[in-house]
Amino acid sequence: MIRKIIASIILLVSSSTLVFSHAIIDSTADSWIRINLLGYKPSSVKIAVYVSKLQKSIPVFTLLDAATGKTVFKSNPGQPFGSYGPFIQTYRLNFSLVTKPGRYILKAGNATSPQFTIGEDVYKDAADFCLRYMRQQRTGFNPFLNDSCHTRDGYTLYGPMPDSTHIDVVGGWHDASDYLQYASTSANATYHLLMAYRDFPHAFSDGKLANGLDGKNGVADVLDEAKWGLDWLLKMHPQRDWMFNQIADDRDHMGMRIPKEDTFYGRGIERPVYFLSGLPQQRGKFMNNTKGAASTPAKFSSAFSLASQLFDDSAYKDLLFEKASSAYLIAKESPGNTQTASVRSPYIYEEDNWVDDMELACAIGYTAYKKYFRKVGYLDFLNPDKKLECA
Repeated sequence: MIRKIIASIILLVSSSTLVFSHAIIDSTADSWIRINLLGYKPSSVKIAVYVSKLQKSIPVFTLLDAATGKTVFKSNPGQPFGSYGPFIQTYRLNFSLVTKPGRYILKAGNATSPQFTIGEDVYKDAADFCLRYMRQQRTGFNPFLNDSCHTRDGYTLYGPMPDSTHIDVVGGWHDASDYLQYASTSANATYHLLMAYRDFPHAFSDGKLANGLDGKNGVADVLDEAKWGLDWLLKMHPQRDWMFNQIADDRDHMGMRIPKEDTFYGRGIERPVYFLSGLPQQRGKFMNNTKGAASTPAKFSSAFSLASQLFDDSAYKDLLFEKASSAYLIAKESPGNTQTASVRSPYIYEEDNWVDDMELACAIGYTAYKKYFRKVGYLDFLNPDKKLECA
């Protein structure tokens, strides 16, 4: 169960080093065993991966008790799986028959794994741990720094309003470990946070306040984090026919600085906010390959629809419905994919599909609002007056 939760949240961050890795880098080694660093539950499937830069066969692998060094399990790894990435030979090491809790080490050929645990609690707090990354990337007030940043975002580009019009879009998350902010990735991240809570609510605890600082507020921390994303998405979609696609651009990469000293755009600490026009956008010499608007607002609509099922405040539900409806209309009126804009290099998210986003928006919208409308007295979310039809 927890692995499914982690899979949802890890779409927000990089998964390659969380689950399968080796602990010590040895420049003279030619073979390694990659394990699940969190560990394995006694009843779960237990697989490790042997990889080698040489054409080696391993007729047997062994599992050792880490405390005593005694062999507790030995098996033939079965057929090799051949080359993968930089490796010439690979094997899957299946030790699922071992169910006794404890600390263990795997050996195969000349490779030895790090110690790992078999136990019922190996995934305890793992879902909440993943949220630490999201809190570290918050803009506006950042609980990791206990300070505020990007408090003047931003000035508009490409919109129906005059360029350089100020609009309040403070909030959300930095993208990866730079300071850009993208509506498409943030909407996707928000959706996955909500989906993880919807499917596994008991896996999350309440140890943080809404602002990310220590404390309890009676709300699961994953919902606090999702709401941080939702509130920013609401700012990025301030009215029926307005939506913004990104804050800042690749001028962000010109140097290292702390977030509150982000002054690379010629307007003090104010940053550009790119309007979702549905048309190709060019800053500097690079033109993106935007062919419509739908991919981004459809993501908004899915997140707003799902959120309406999970938050209790009726006024907030009404706002989420309104925004889910208007976001879907923007998507429907401008089919096609939207890409991000760059200035100094062709550094963009090359979104090239939009139909999948529309399908999700329709499916989640129907599931969410059919139930919601019964509660507030509407008959069906497909009511033409609500303008969320999926046809």
